[in-house]
Amino acid sequence: MAGQLGGLASLAGVNLDSGGGSETQIALATLKSRQFISEFVHANALEVPLMATTGWDQDTGEWQIDPERYNPETKIWLKPEGARENKPAAPTDWELYKAFSDLLAINEQKDNGLVTISFESESPILAKRVTEKLVAAINARMKADKLQETNTNIAYLRQQLENTNLTQMQNVFYQLIEEQTKSLMLAEVQDEFVFKTVDPAIVPEEKAGPKRALICVLATLLGGMLAVAIVLVRFAFRKDEDESLGS
Repeated sequence: MAGQLGGLASLAGVNLDSGGGSETQIALATLKSRQFISEFVHANALEVPLMATTGWDQDTGEWQIDPERYNPETKIWLKPEGARENKPAAPTDWELYKAFSDLLAINEQKDNGLVTISFESESPILAKRVTEKLVAAINARMKADKLQETNTNIAYLRQQLENTNLTQMQNVFYQLIEEQTKSLMLAEVQDEFVFKTVDPAIVPEEKAGPKRALICVLATLLGGMLAVAIVLVRFAFRKDEDESLGS
């Protein structure tokens, strides 16, 4: 019956396919899109943390604002030094999208479909808040899109039902409307519409970076290489001087 309804729905111009895989892929693509991220940044007032801070004060729990980029008292953006004349002082949506995307990591496990979403920030509190709100926002967006699509389908089917006098076709439309109504009811009661949280975000207790051990090792190696290079250059110059004096 489900296959028959799907075929009839396709003939009627209605999509009954609500497979989780396709919805998940659409949700992931939306989650990485410029429009969604720009709207999310503005809705959660992330412009200043992304574009106008020099660091996070762990003691006070506040951002250190760059006075040459943003005035927190007047809430006015200042044009960065060296910027072209026609460039606005406030960061553009494209700049916010790039800054946010650089800190966002989305990994999908192909074998089981699990998705891991993480956000890097100097503020552990902001990292947790952004991750939680990001999952809630994409679930709300996908739920709203599904509700709109389903309501449109139901309205279309009811219109077609009124335009036909054939009993057999009326039964088909009744069945299609019933299926769409079930889908509508299920979507309305689900807050975690696409992504169900398995492991909720927490305030990190350990730094993700920079890795001090790696920095120390690299600094030691580079320092040793530089020291060897200096010794070789000085040896070469001294050898040239000795040869010139000997001649």
